Amino acid sequence: MLSSVRSRENCSVIQGTGRYGRKVTRKRRSDGPLLRRILRLTGNWTEAEDCLQSAYVRMAERQTGPTINDPAAYLARAAHNIAIDRSRRRLVRAEEGNGIDLLFGIADANPLQDEVLIARERLARVRDGLAALPEKTRVIFLKHRLDGMKYREIALEYDISVSAVEKHIAKAMFSIAQLAADG
Repeated sequence: MLSSVRSRENCSVIQGTGRYGRKVTRKRRSDGPLLRRILRLTGNWTEAEDCLQSAYVRMAERQTGPTINDPAAYLARAAHNIAIDRSRRRLVRAEEGNGIDLLFGIADANPLQDEVLIARERLARVRDGLAALPEKTRVIFLKHRLDGMKYREIALEYDISVSAVEKHIAKAMFSIAQLAADG
């Protein structure tokens, strides 16, 4: 930002870095202290100059109305107020985002109707597939998947080997996978 400031006979030379890190030297008659004050508020050369220019425009517009007792004070206060207003607007815009965030708050989190219909059809196919399985295979599969029983526990309950339990479950999963692929 501001690296050095020198004043010579009512003319200010302000050196610093502008946009993209380039070295910038700005000369202004009698606006140096005011420009530096606005620069401290905005943190940006261009923004500070815009605020000062807007203040000049405001003052020029007021020249047609009641007289301004102290033009320098008016200019300083107007530029200061403009800089504050701009920073407030920038803050509000940053908090609001671009409006898309607000739409996500309105959006319905429930699935779409066609997704619900597809899921119901898929569930019906799985039920039909489970019903078509042999009784022992279906019960072993449901005990493992729904009740969370381990292969060893199922094998002990049915007095079969763990390998046989694996084969029943594989058969059930293969049958259900084929139904899902066909649908």
